[in-house]
Amino acid sequence: MSKAKVHSGAAKRFKKTAAGYKRKSANKSHILTKMTTKRKRQLRGTSIVHDNDKVLIDRLLRAK
Repeated sequence: MSKAKVHSGAAKRFKKTAAGYKRKSANKSHILTKMTTKRKRQLRGTSIVHDNDKVLIDRLLRAK
């Protein structure tokens, strides 16, 4: 029996912490010249995944 593989895209995007899963903000990769400085500053840093989405990410990452 082969080992169950994790979803490689999800493994790159989410990190497991004691509080849940850590994630980065979206819309911060390209075409940033038209975005205001305030908006870009607010998109910095990380946040915790909402409780409703934890079940889905557990399945993608094969977490117990």
